[in-house]
Amino acid sequence: MHWDEIAIFIVVGGFVTLIGVFAARWRRGDLDRLEEWGLAGRRFGTVVTWFLLGGDLYTAYTFVAVPALVFGQGALGLFALPYTIIVYPLVYMIMPKLWSVAKERGHVTPADYVRDRFGSRFLALLIALTGILATMPYIALQILGIAVVIQVLGIDIELALVISFLVLAAFTYVSGLRAPALIAVVKDTMIWITVIVAVIAIPAKLGGYGAVFAKVPAAKLSLSPDLFAGYSTLALGSALALFLYPHAITGTFASGSRRVIRRNAAFLPAYSFLLGLIALLGYMAIAAGIKPLAPYGANSAVPQLIQFAFPTWFAGFALAAIAVGALVPASVMSIAAANLFTRNIWNEYVHRNAPPREEAQVSKIMSLLVKVGAVGFILVPGLTQYAITLQLAGGVWILQTLPAVFLALYVPWLDRNGVIAGWLAGMAAGTYWLVANGFTSSLATYPIGGPAGTRLYIGLVAFAINLVVVTAWSVATRYAGAAPDRAEEGAATSA
Repeated sequence: MHWDEIAIFIVVGGFVTLIGVFAARWRRGDLDRLEEWGLAGRRFGTVVTWFLLGGDLYTAYTFVAVPALVFGQGALGLFALPYTIIVYPLVYMIMPKLWSVAKERGHVTPADYVRDRFGSRFLALLIALTGILATMPYIALQILGIAVVIQVLGIDIELALVISFLVLAAFTYVSGLRAPALIAVVKDTMIWITVIVAVIAIPAKLGGYGAVFAKVPAAKLSLSPDLFAGYSTLALGSALALFLYPHAITGTFASGSRRVIRRNAAFLPAYSFLLGLIALLGYMAIAAGIKPLAPYGANSAVPQLIQFAFPTWFAGFALAAIAVGALVPASVMSIAAANLFTRNIWNEYVHRNAPPREEAQVSKIMSLLVKVGAVGFILVPGLTQYAITLQLAGGVWILQTLPAVFLALYVPWLDRNGVIAGWLAGMAAGTYWLVANGFTSSLATYPIGGPAGTRLYIGLVAFAINLVVVTAWSVATRYAGAAPDRAEEGAATSA
């Protein structure tokens, strides 16, 4: 056990817990109302939104999963860089419009929008269930990131995870979205300090960047031709999926205005630069001769590299930064999933038109249960080898909501039944290929491009099937003379 590092880790953890609990008093609101507990009253400005979305989107995926994939598979792991570059122009175009519709019509979740847009409780239920399903493995990735740090510190994993869960549950329950928003300021500051020091100090310790790359096998420095299509489809599919996740939409809906969202679409690429620096840590771990720890394999590369390169006081600080970097998004994700359950399952099928206090209470309780359910994904054999597989599996599912959520904003003639049929086709195809791969890879080989076939991202292929079904059905319905299925035309076309 690394007692010096553990002491610093505990101090940082205690500080973060106090901030999370105090957040209930920050920008006071009635936390017995779901819009205040789950969206912080939709009042966050540019700076707070930048930290919240940065803390929400750049998670243990960034600090553990991406460098782990670079460490184990080489250049394939760098697909995360173009994907985060592609996504922000899409955010600039789409999210201000979705925010405006949600603000005007009181939507808390993307499924609320779908319910209003198509006049279908059933389609809204499908979108809500998909959002919850896709969020669970993403929360599991955050828990896995914390577990890896705990293992490297030498702490009993079961005990530490229980404590971490209780801390996360406490400030989420008490303060709602205000807690991760306030903690994100601390988390991002710690991460930026850690990464800037790491990309200067670690190469210096290893003899410079030239020496680092000289020790990396040539096969890991470049992408083999058979992975070109897989790399490209991973980047494009991940970009299309990112802001469909409930936690990304929740962070956006909490913004105070359209202008705030546009500013953040311009400023958030700074985190892509940070991601690029973090990805290089995978190569540095190879050069340092890091040996992965069982049972988490390559996911332990960066925490071990930190212990190798830094004195105990800074290693403790850096490892705490990674753990806090997982707590913040896990909190937002659990809130987003809980809101989906409350608004689109509880309110629709258990207690219609529940009073505001009951809505908030159900969402608070559900935010605890979602975290428990997420642990189940970690227990699936093979998923802990590369943590990024958890996020990519969620991406396969959440991509299937794109026609109902994003496309419906711009295409008024989409048919409700066509969207349902497309969702069913995409979910069935994507889940089949994930199961066929044993959930250990999000790339599958398809019979195109030659006898050997081509490896592509499962989520994008499933989405293409979904889109073909939606389009064909909607066009056929339109030309058959039927009116498009939507409850309120204004819900689709409001600016």
